[in-house]
Amino acid sequence: MSPRLAFAIEAAHRAGRSTLAHFQTGAAVDLKADETPVTVADRGAERMIREMIAREFPNDAILGEEEGGDHSNPNRWVVDPIDGTKSFVSGVPLYGTLLAYEENFRPVVGVVYFPALGDLVYAELGSGAWWNGRACRTTERDHVKGAVLCCGGYKSMAQYGRDAAFNALAAEAMATRTWGDAYGHMLVATGRADAMIDPIVSRWDLSAVRIIVEEAGGRFTDFRGEDPFAGDAHKLEAISSNGPLHPALLEAFRQ
Repeated sequence: MSPRLAFAIEAAHRAGRSTLAHFQTGAAVDLKADETPVTVADRGAERMIREMIAREFPNDAILGEEEGGDHSNPNRWVVDPIDGTKSFVSGVPLYGTLLAYEENFRPVVGVVYFPALGDLVYAELGSGAWWNGRACRTTERDHVKGAVLCCGGYKSMAQYGRDAAFNALAAEAMATRTWGDAYGHMLVATGRADAMIDPIVSRWDLSAVRIIVEEAGGRFTDFRGEDPFAGDAHKLEAISSNGPLHPALLEAFRQ
């Protein structure tokens, strides 16, 4: 385990634990310019991570959801203090603290910690993916029939014109669930779901989860099968899968 990964695990764990002081307490919710919710827990967790990075790696660049940063720097930390704020404010424990380190705009370290569940998933380039201290792998299913598919939410599927294809997949799959955000991608990485479909996400939603899914043996692309980081950092899309199922998913969204 590299020093950066060890640090990222500690930082995500400490910041994630700090959010529990506000979870299921009726904490005040503000709306950002895009009308998505934010709380004192989001802001406090990101500030904690930034201060830890400043002490340990004072020359490193940082890009975060709440405080922004330099989108042009290819080597940087990418922070999402609470991925799944809507779950958080609803008292649902499927939210996570995400931290990644990128080199040349590609994540080489990724950590996802779900503080209300006590689940920790992490990966480092070339070293595999780990879930609560055990190696984890994606499933081997190669047919949509019998698969478990996750998505960010039906509203966004419809808003971005992905609902018809998703409904066709859902009709064939064993189950579809809106276990959205990072939780859905981590279900893929740990072999508990076969695919996660995200029609609209930002860079900080994807960096940590991408390397974990790929190191677990899965595939992570946009809806065309290409680099999901190629577009506007605030208007990205992603499909993560176990790998064998990926061609069928891409074909469905080409229709």
